[in-house]
Amino acid sequence: MTEKRYTIGQFAKEINRSTQTLRRWDRDGTLPAKRVLGGQRYYEESDLHKALGLEAHPTDDRKTVVYCRVSSSHQKTDLQAQVDSMKDFCLASEIVVSEWIEEIGGGLNFKRKEFLSLMERIEQGQIAHLLIAHKDRLIRFGFDFFQWFAEKHRCQVTVVNQEKLSPEREMVEDLMSIVHCFSSRLYGLRSYKKRIKEAVTRPEQ
Repeated sequence: MTEKRYTIGQFAKEINRSTQTLRRWDRDGTLPAKRVLGGQRYYEESDLHKALGLEAHPTDDRKTVVYCRVSSSHQKTDLQAQVDSMKDFCLASEIVVSEWIEEIGGGLNFKRKEFLSLMERIEQGQIAHLLIAHKDRLIRFGFDFFQWFAEKHRCQVTVVNQEKLSPEREMVEDLMSIVHCFSSRLYGLRSYKKRIKEAVTRPEQ
């Protein structure tokens, strides 16, 4: 009897994972996909059991990760200071770090490559402990949600709260971006309201 086939989208829903995760599992050999002649990935019932087995028996080599971030390339000196300070903290606290992540990108940008990878790896249960110098080194807003997400996937988050590693100028730039965004929206709404009023009051031809 032929096994039931799943497209990558169907299979992702079955195991509650993203298609990006499945593509990565295919690349690194964790769960190789099968392919039709055209090259499209597909999965069978036996693959479903393997995937559920990965969830039931997670690997024991979960990592301790330190994440450091600044907004722009001209802050590389700040980034190095952040890394050095976190190294001192981990050494003093006798924390063995598996991986150091450095990223350049705005705290309001939730599509940063390393940040998204971090979220995905936490979801997959690969990270046991995440350390950051300050909340805004990870994200400018929404930290409570991130912490809930991490704890839900058995990842401890440690915020060292080193205020000196949270540049004030960067915060001002982020706040100005927010003001500009809402000002633009407000201007757009006013223009839209004006056009509606003109359309309503315009005499029929």
